[in-house]
Amino acid sequence: MPHRPAPALPRRGLRAARLLAATAVLGGLLAGTAAPALAATPERLAPRAAARAETPATVTVTGSGSASAAPDLAILSVGVEVTKATAKEAMAAQKTVAEALLAVLREEGVEDRDIRTNSLSLTPVYAQTSGGESKVTGYQAGQTFSVKIREIGRAGQVVEAVNDATGDAGRVNGIVFDVADPTELRAKAREAAYRDAYEKASQHARLSGHRLGRLVSLSEGDSLRPGPGALQAMPADEPSVPLAPGEIEEQVTVSAVYELI
Repeated sequence: MPHRPAPALPRRGLRAARLLAATAVLGGLLAGTAAPALAATPERLAPRAAARAETPATVTVTGSGSASAAPDLAILSVGVEVTKATAKEAMAAQKTVAEALLAVLREEGVEDRDIRTNSLSLTPVYAQTSGGESKVTGYQAGQTFSVKIREIGRAGQVVEAVNDATGDAGRVNGIVFDVADPTELRAKAREAAYRDAYEKASQHARLSGHRLGRLVSLSEGDSLRPGPGALQAMPADEPSVPLAPGEIEEQVTVSAVYELI
């Protein structure tokens, strides 16, 4: 019997067969590439997990320290205040008394660099009339000075001299004691604050079953000098009083971060 050729596929069936073949080839390629990608995923995650495991624990502490020293500087706040009928008269009288105050300060050995004007004022003085209205009856002029006394043992003597020179117009507003150069005092307070922070961190390390590692960071807060000795305001006609300078205290705080190993 003679060989008969296979019947040709219709054109639509041929297109379908070609599409199925292409899909099979593409599926094989995708399957071949997906497997290595999935296999590599744990390897990519491993460095991240190792990095987390190698990150050391840390402890953050705050240390406080203080140091004290005898003051070597007295800062005196003094002034003058007068009331006259007119503004011009008040300013003229204030000028006369202020010049007397400055003169006596220089006589007491206070240098010009240690005298500074803090304020200068001229204000009206009011009084109530019988009808309940306010009326200007005069003017008050005043001036205040900050005076550094570098020999604090003479501070009481300077106060008394100011009172004598200014009379009823004088004002002693107060006095504070300080150190002229706080550098050494602050350094001692800083050293004490660092030791305090280190001891706290060491204790935390022991309590948590670790050893204290390297210092990661260290920062210092603002230093504080609380409550220097002060003399409250007193009238100019008060007699001279003994002054007790006491001690000046400097306080420093630090924040430290240590590794725990």
